[in-house]
Amino acid sequence: MFLKVGSFLVPCRNDLGVGRGDLSDEQWAVLEPLLPVAALGRPSLGRRKLIDGIRWRVRTGAPWRDLPSAYGPWQTVYGLFRRWQRNGTWPVLLTGLQAQADAAGLITWEVNVDSTICRAHQHAAGARRDSPAQKEPPGGVHTEPDDHGLGRRAGAMTMCWRDGHRAVVLDGREEVDL
Repeated sequence: MFLKVGSFLVPCRNDLGVGRGDLSDEQWAVLEPLLPVAALGRPSLGRRKLIDGIRWRVRTGAPWRDLPSAYGPWQTVYGLFRRWQRNGTWPVLLTGLQAQADAAGLITWEVNVDSTICRAHQHAAGARRDSPAQKEPPGGVHTEPDDHGLGRRAGAMTMCWRDGHRAVVLDGREEVDL
């Protein structure tokens, strides 16, 4: 389907009125069964439109307030994004999609870690000094597993993770087994 803009023909999708980057009908058919059952309350504007709005915002990095009106009010789109972030819906969706792709043989599970440069931003190590005043962690209520973390060793920033029974510490200079 094409839309005439001036003297140009622009491809567009008829179902949403928006195009590039939105979910195709085939992609939506795979994703829709994995979505959580809607709770009580007012009916939404249509989950597909809201999810396309979330995907637009994540893809472009634009502020939520700059979300095109074709996706609905930015507050509604942000509300769905944040609600699903808080209750853990996004990881469940990712796991479901990965399981389907893995069953179809579309994923090769190879791990390759290049630790020649392994740095964390200086702000990554610290939490708020008045942590009880923080209403909720930035990533939602789910905590990072115990085997992930940032810390300090001899004044240097380190990244730690557990590999079986040993901990590997990288401080940008060397790898140290604990």
